[in-house]
Amino acid sequence: MDPSAVTPDGRLPAADKGSPQDTAEHLRSIFGRMGFNDQEIVALAGAHALGRGHVNYSGYDGPWTFTPTRFNNAYFDLLLRLEWVPQTTNAGNKQFTDAKTKTLMMLPSDLVLIQDSSFRKFTEMYAGDNAKFLKDFSKAFQKLEELGTSNLRSVKLS
Repeated sequence: MDPSAVTPDGRLPAADKGSPQDTAEHLRSIFGRMGFNDQEIVALAGAHALGRGHVNYSGYDGPWTFTPTRFNNAYFDLLLRLEWVPQTTNAGNKQFTDAKTKTLMMLPSDLVLIQDSSFRKFTEMYAGDNAKFLKDFSKAFQKLEELGTSNLRSVKLS
């Protein structure tokens, strides 16, 4: 793969391109040029199960899940199950907060995973099957990590 096709270091896809359709196309453009399909894009988005947004660094604030130190399919379950309401961060960015507790957040690019029919089918699949999510995430993350590398070989660990 030509290195110019990969997003520069330190730059993630934009969280909001103004509309759900434009945001979905942006995700497909960024990840598609690296060889990822819709299922792999959704699987990689599951990394939002971990951590939180920090308004000082990203312009977005809050955790995606109630268990931000556990890697599982909770992100997909919450995305589908909770009601998400628009909110503006102190940095002026649009994000969504859960209507009930107002402690969780989702980015516009997260909501696209349930607004776009192709992304949604994989979101629903992963929400219902943690083992499938973990397996597919592992494959997609390995693919992401190995982009631009060559001559990789397996090493037997003792």
